[in-house]
Amino acid sequence: MIRRRVGASGPEVAAIGLGCMGMSFAYGGADDAESTRTLHRALDLGVDHLDTADMYGFGANERLLAPVVRARRDEVFLATKFGNRTTGDSFGGTGTPGAYVDSSAAWAKQACDASLDRLGVATIDLYYLHRRDPATPIEETVGAMADLVRAGKVRLIGLSEVSPATLRAAHAVHPIAAVQMEYSLFSRDVEGEMRATCRELGVALVAYSPVGRGLLTGTITSRDQLTGNDWRAGAPRFAEGNLDANLKLVDQVRAVADEVGATPAQVALAWLLAQGDDILTIPGTKRVRYLEENAAAADLRLSPEQLARLDEAVPPGAAAGERYPEAAMRFIGR
Repeated sequence: MIRRRVGASGPEVAAIGLGCMGMSFAYGGADDAESTRTLHRALDLGVDHLDTADMYGFGANERLLAPVVRARRDEVFLATKFGNRTTGDSFGGTGTPGAYVDSSAAWAKQACDASLDRLGVATIDLYYLHRRDPATPIEETVGAMADLVRAGKVRLIGLSEVSPATLRAAHAVHPIAAVQMEYSLFSRDVEGEMRATCRELGVALVAYSPVGRGLLTGTITSRDQLTGNDWRAGAPRFAEGNLDANLKLVDQVRAVADEVGATPAQVALAWLLAQGDDILTIPGTKRVRYLEENAAAADLRLSPEQLARLDEAVPPGAAAGERYPEAAMRFIGR
């Protein structure tokens, strides 16, 4: 497994990590036994970068990870996030269900303590602000996160889906180790000012949804495959018309995959890793077989000609549909 550094002074971790959200949230039913096997297999393979969040399953995902992390703590680089809240659940009291963002200093500290309790650990390796409320100055939020570092509850801090200006302002308060952004052949917005800012400041770019929420695996060919509790059924890129257009782009990725004897998902991950040695990926899965497929992509090297063909076949903006529904897009890039 290729290893890459988290920021300017962080540890080296697996370049292909494991996004754990789908084990408890958003992508159909849960299978805790298979997810637990997947977590152990990840560590066996050297996939030590495990990424979760308090919002994933409203704490369920952190609780799922807890026994594995506690049993193998020295093998794990543990990342979790705060900032997304909902009413009517264990985080936000009672009332009408709904989502909101809270990046206040008080919530940063309260949420961290709650995550530490659910995870059963003394320290979080990388603690992210998941989404930002622009009414709260980023300096206030990062100041509170820096307090968590000084208290020994957090080792490194990160941001997710922020603007370059927000990253600069945050970094001036306390070093930011990583910025987590959606990045794949289907989502290339970060390749402009954001990626340049990360590189200038020595911040790692952690790519989530690196296989386009499953689209770039080539295994999703119909909306009928998305069950009622699969978030993607309401996602713009899986909508009628958009899905067919995006599957034509996947065919171009599959053509390269057939040349190199790999899967489309492996080609999508290899392309992403080739974009710079400061890029980490956290493809998500809850199944051992897909974990093993993703991890094997670290050994795949695409030729300059193949990389150029992929750039030409799936250029920035080629994917049909926004990344999120309109309501969720309002929390992006703040």
